Amino acid sequence: MKFDDYHITERIKEQLRKLDYKRPTDIQYKAISPILRGEDVLAIAQTGTGKTAAFVIPILEMIQRRKNKQRIDGIKCVVMAPTRELVVQIAEVFDTIGKKTQVKTLAVYGGVEQDPQIKKLEKGVDVLVATPGRMFDLINQLHIQLRRVDYLILDEADHMLDLGFYKDIEDIKKYLPGKHQTLFFSATINKKIKKLAHSLVSNPIRIQISPKDPVSKNVEHSVTFIEMNDKRFFLEQFIKDEKEAKILVFVRTKVRAERVRSAMDRVEIHTETIHGDIVQQHREKVLNNFKTGKNRVLIATDVSARGIDIPDVDFVINYDLPDEHPETYVHRIGRTGRGKKKGIALSFCSESEKEMLSKIEEFVTKKIKVLDISKDDYHDIMFSSSEQADSIASMMQEIEEVEAFRKKKAGKKKAKKNKKK
Repeated sequence: MKFDDYHITERIKEQLRKLDYKRPTDIQYKAISPILRGEDVLAIAQTGTGKTAAFVIPILEMIQRRKNKQRIDGIKCVVMAPTRELVVQIAEVFDTIGKKTQVKTLAVYGGVEQDPQIKKLEKGVDVLVATPGRMFDLINQLHIQLRRVDYLILDEADHMLDLGFYKDIEDIKKYLPGKHQTLFFSATINKKIKKLAHSLVSNPIRIQISPKDPVSKNVEHSVTFIEMNDKRFFLEQFIKDEKEAKILVFVRTKVRAERVRSAMDRVEIHTETIHGDIVQQHREKVLNNFKTGKNRVLIATDVSARGIDIPDVDFVINYDLPDEHPETYVHRIGRTGRGKKKGIALSFCSESEKEMLSKIEEFVTKKIKVLDISKDDYHDIMFSSSEQADSIASMMQEIEEVEAFRKKKAGKKKAKKNKKK
């Protein structure tokens, strides 16, 4: 089946053609028709399968149909997502696919001034894409009214639960009209997800696009064993070997992100970081630099993993294996091999991380391919680094940079406390 075969407006079809959307992916094929029929949908699908377009296309169509018949003011659709990056991303998909429609979309999230968002709300919005925190702030201030909402969409519901948004998700129902359509999208399913889903959806059409191997077939993934303190030398070598590649590097913590960036700076490799301590305006700039190729190496923490949908990421490097949840591994490496493109993911695993590696292999139901490094090659990579020439000085510089980062962070917290007083 092709998108041209769907009973949707020519305005949307024309834009899909421009975007080279010819045939729906599995999740799109299974979700679009039930959504257009007004069914509640519970969809479990891997990252990178095209699930955003699976709900954007039918929602745009249904809102546009209503606009053709009558003018109805007020928000018609609410999309809740866990991170600022994901909210911006979803809004961009609505804007891009709905470019020729009359549907107006607004992204609402914290970390930035609320006044510009309020002004846009006052001008009229059809689709509101929001993080729970900022959305409820604006609801309580009476800037957002949800009494005319026809569609509620929860995207990345499992990640929202990980971030503690369970009560927020339950509370949203209090503000919605009794009759509305609910679409529930999640990459994973467990008892808590099922409980939440069935408290929100009514007799849903269940769609599950999750083969036995939860890793996308477009991603070739492997692991190599490297001691924790040696990882920066191997990352340096990898980046130098892949001179033109776009590389996304995942680390466990904010401090680790800054330490890795500093280590790359010392060997004259330009990288940028994205994590929770970076202000929203700078986060957007960093993501745009990576997207446009101005910067080709981005170091990220997991708080941003689900919000990074950058085309043509050639490699994902798990500099650190995830701390607790093995499914995080799948979300990370799903940042490459998007859509129909191929991608490569490589994990650096230290001795202390082997237990997590076992949990990941249990989750993905197979052993991950091991890339063996001979002793000679290991030795050569370690001692070919341009950092080795002045290792003591570089270590002292790293300590000073991390301490400066911590002091800056402590200063921001103190300033916030003083402001509240």
